[in-house]
Amino acid sequence: MKHSIKVKINGQLYLEEVETGMTLLQFIRDKVGYTGTKIGCENGECGACTVIMDGDPVRACLILAVEADGADITTVEGLSEKDKLHPLQQSFIETGAAQCGFCTPGMLMAGKALLDKKPNPSDKDIMDALGGHLCRCTGYKSISKAVEIAIEKTK
Repeated sequence: MKHSIKVKINGQLYLEEVETGMTLLQFIRDKVGYTGTKIGCENGECGACTVIMDGDPVRACLILAVEADGADITTVEGLSEKDKLHPLQQSFIETGAAQCGFCTPGMLMAGKALLDKKPNPSDKDIMDALGGHLCRCTGYKSISKAVEIAIEKTK
């Protein structure tokens, strides 16, 4: 069965027909073409598919596209402005937090959601925001350091 949905992604409005069982992750990647949102475990465990929906970080693999009807969504592609990286993206580069790139989009989106809600988060806030995101390459020290650096850059 198909349903009409209207979703704003990275500032652009999309009106699409979707199957009942299509996930938001499939919609973002297959219908809209934003492939920065990664397909990982597809059961909400790894965090690779994290996007910001109406201000909150969510696992796109766990949300049906029909549930996102009317939502405002930001993907990793929506962080930068033209040729200017978001301070969080820049700090990931500076600290070496971006290695293979698999977990990076989800980590960036979790960090962005945190900084949007708490411009001056504590170390515990950072660890809580990044908790549940799996990284095999860097460990978490460089990632949490990148968020700390971004705090100063966004002030």
